[in-house]
Amino acid sequence: MSSLWRRSNQKKKGNTIFLRNGAVLLEKLIASCEGKRNPIRSFSVEELKIATNNFAEPQVIKYEDYKLYKGFLQNRPVSIMYWYGKKDSQWEKYCCYNNIVFPTQMSHKNVLKLIGCCLDTEIPTLVFESAENGTLHDRIHCRDGHDFEPLLLVHRFKIAMEIANVVAYLHIGLSKPIVFRIINPSNILFGEENVAKLFDFSCSEYIQEGETHIKTDFVAGTFGFLAPEYMNTCDCNEKCDVYSFGRLLLELLTGKRIQSLGKIAIDAGCDLLMDYVKKHVENDTLYEITDPIIAQDSSYYEIKERLLPFVLLIIECTSQSPEERPTMMSVAKRLRQLYLSVA
Repeated sequence: MSSLWRRSNQKKKGNTIFLRNGAVLLEKLIASCEGKRNPIRSFSVEELKIATNNFAEPQVIKYEDYKLYKGFLQNRPVSIMYWYGKKDSQWEKYCCYNNIVFPTQMSHKNVLKLIGCCLDTEIPTLVFESAENGTLHDRIHCRDGHDFEPLLLVHRFKIAMEIANVVAYLHIGLSKPIVFRIINPSNILFGEENVAKLFDFSCSEYIQEGETHIKTDFVAGTFGFLAPEYMNTCDCNEKCDVYSFGRLLLELLTGKRIQSLGKIAIDAGCDLLMDYVKKHVENDTLYEITDPIIAQDSSYYEIKERLLPFVLLIIECTSQSPEERPTMMSVAKRLRQLYLSVA
C-alpha cells in the first residue's frame, strides 16, 4: 500500500510540474507572439533519455547553465538543451522560457530551430534541430581531437555573412527589435550541412515600442564582447550587438580568443585592443595577426585586398562610440559582397 501511495504522489508531482510549466509557457507565448508562432512538439523524459543514452557525458556539445546534448530522436539527429542547475532558480527558468518564446516566433535558416520540449522536468528540457558539428568556438580554438575541416577565408566570410543576416533579422525583421546580447563563438552552432546557426536566446530582450534601449539591472554576456556603454550603464540596444559581432569577426580573423588578444595588445604597448589592430593596418602588417590557416589556399598578398575591407569593418563595428557603428543590415550587405568576392 505504501508503494502505491508513493507512486501516486510521484504521479501527482509530475502532473503538477507539467501543468505549472505549461501554464507559464502558454502565458509567455500569448504575451509575446501576437498570435503567430511555430508549432512545437511534446516529448517525454523517457524519450529524451533514450535519445541521449541517458544524458551521457560524451553526448555533450556545450556547457553553460545548461548542457546541450547531441542525440537521436524519432529517426533524426537532434540537440537537447537540459538545465541542470538549481531547480528553484528563477533565472534559469527565465532563460529557458526565452529559448522557447523567441525561436518559436522565427523562421530563419540561421536560427537553430526549436522542435519541441519536455514539460515534465523541473525546468523544461528543449529539443532543437541537430547541431552535431559543434560550435564556432570549437572550430576556431579546439581543433585538436576533432575532425573539423580548416576554416579558410571563404568559410569565414560565409559564417560571418550568415550570422550578420540573422542578427539583422532580429533587429528589423520582426514586429519589435530584439537585442540578442550574448553574441560570441560558443553561441554559433553548425548542423548537418555546416550552415551557421545562432543559438541561445537566454538573455535576449525586446526593445519596447517608443523606447530606444533595453533597461536592465545587470550586464549579461561574455567578457571581451560587451560594448563599453553597456558595461557602464547596463542599458543596451542594437548597437551593442554590433559591437559584440565585431569582436566575433576579430576572432574569425585572428584565430585567437579575445582575452588572449587583449593581453597581446597590452604587451605591445596598446591600451585598447583595437588600437593594436589599427597599428597593424597602418603598418601594413596584417599578416602578423591573421590566422595562418586563412592563407593555406593562397598567398597573403592575394587575399590582402579582400582582407583589408574585412578588418576595416571590424574597426567600425567595435568603435567606442555607438553612433559611429554601422547597422547590422549594413554589415550584412558588406559581408555578402566580401563573401561573393571569394566564393
